[in-house]
Amino acid sequence: MITSGKPIKELEEELRFLLAVKLFELHRLTLGKAAEFCCMEKLRFMFETGRLKIPVMNLDDDQIADELSDD
Repeated sequence: MITSGKPIKELEEELRFLLAVKLFELHRLTLGKAAEFCCMEKLRFMFETGRLKIPVMNLDDDQIADELSDD
């Protein structure tokens, strides 16, 4: 039995969100799929992920350079 002080439905939602965040971090889910997994709109998922200090854009140096180029 888990005692978190939260109603079971709220705890389930939180755990589903945290699992989605971890799967996103591990590149197992895209941003959109992670948001869908935890029944959130993509913008809200991005905001909540940002509150946890987890970047929603994981670009390496070459990808950043490509994004910033004037092509």
